[in-house]
Amino acid sequence: MKTILTTIAMTFSLMFFGCHERIIEPDITPPSAPRGIATSTGDNVIDIYWLANPERDVAGYNVLVSSSYDGTYTLFGTTRGTSFTDNGARNGYTYYYAVTAFDYDYNESALSKEVAYDTPRPEGYNIPLANFRTAPNSAGYDFSSYTIGDYNDKYTDVYFEHYEGSFYLVVWEDTDIQDMGYTKSLYEIGEAPASGWSPTKDVRVIPGHTYVVWTWDDHYAKIRVNSVSSSRVTFDWAYQLQKSNPRLKRAIIDDRNPLIKGEGANTRK
Repeated sequence: MKTILTTIAMTFSLMFFGCHERIIEPDITPPSAPRGIATSTGDNVIDIYWLANPERDVAGYNVLVSSSYDGTYTLFGTTRGTSFTDNGARNGYTYYYAVTAFDYDYNESALSKEVAYDTPRPEGYNIPLANFRTAPNSAGYDFSSYTIGDYNDKYTDVYFEHYEGSFYLVVWEDTDIQDMGYTKSLYEIGEAPASGWSPTKDVRVIPGHTYVVWTWDDHYAKIRVNSVSSSRVTFDWAYQLQKSNPRLKRAIIDDRNPLIKGEGANTRK
């Protein structure tokens, strides 16, 4: 009887549990390195973006920063999403970012093959400039000090003029300006043009247009006009503190002539 019961028990065991044990192996495969790293910058802030990983078991992403492309990358943030904001970035300093992905078993990918970098820069909003023909002391703007002043001051980068029914932004002979056309925001223009600067050192003012200025001391700035009237223009601006910053900085093809002679050149008195 004992033998029969034992045989029956083994039969039921084979029916319900099978003849092989199931072995669950640990997951030791990390996700792939994130792709599509990109940045956008503002005033003391940089936003970092990337594409979502294809793996279904990705739990989140680590964001790392360095002071140079080939430098040491240090962890400074973790997120479950595909973007992160560096609120500790300082204007005038360049930051390099990389991203890793990790899964629920704490397997972490290699650093993203792409490295994005950016340099925060100061910006301002609704700056009013008067018509230099009627209020010369408040018609000019100096990007380096973020101040409104005399259109003829030696540090003035751009000034406003209303003349015979037309509106102009004007720069001096040692500065360049170009109309980049209509933009939805100040942020659409990411870098300075390589050519096409105004030969007359002025541009027509059109609300909604963004203009790039190459300053006399080799910095770049951009202006987006909000409104204009016979008495004043208002605009938003951003100014790059680094002279050799790739953002809003073009490659210099030849030596720049500091003095433009001929028609259309404005001579600072």
